[in-house]
Amino acid sequence: MRVSKEQAAENRRRVVEVASALFRERGFNGIGVADLMKEAGLTHGGFYGQFASKEDLAAEACAHAMEVAAERWRVSAETKGDEALTALLDSYLSPRHRDRSAAGCPIAALAIDVARQGGVARSAFTRGLRPFLDGLSRLVPGRSVEAKRRAALTTLSEMVGALILARAVDDPALSEEILEAARASLGRPPGKPQDGDA
Repeated sequence: MRVSKEQAAENRRRVVEVASALFRERGFNGIGVADLMKEAGLTHGGFYGQFASKEDLAAEACAHAMEVAAERWRVSAETKGDEALTALLDSYLSPRHRDRSAAGCPIAALAIDVARQGGVARSAFTRGLRPFLDGLSRLVPGRSVEAKRRAALTTLSEMVGALILARAVDDPALSEEILEAARASLGRPPGKPQDGDA
């Protein structure tokens, strides 16, 4: 049974959105094509009519996740004004964000998997990373464009590293200590962060 171009586009969009969440939650190798398509409510046979390979889907899902998250950061920065960096740190380095990898930052969730992938996924990740750095460069202190760029690179690296470590350990107290130490290192006093989606 043939589907309309509109339905095919909607099916593709749904697969990319589902893959984006599942890849962040389970990793690229943590779910197969058949299970992914089932989660999207479609049959396995339709996959190769939509995508050339699982790697191509991984690249598209990565790009999608990065675009959505970067837009969230941009909107937050615009609405929070002078408190944008503080709000971002509190949200990003929170237990809620740590516990919701499928809906959270694709940088922290996908970086390790992307490093093991071929060119298309890595290229999508690299393109997707740039808006995060550009946005942070506008929020961090610095006397020059170069100083702000270095501060943005350092800040993002510490945020992502702390989140990865906090997710990896099996000791809840250590996990919270990691998040709190990163918040403090980045200029936030110890205490309960705001809950939110980073």
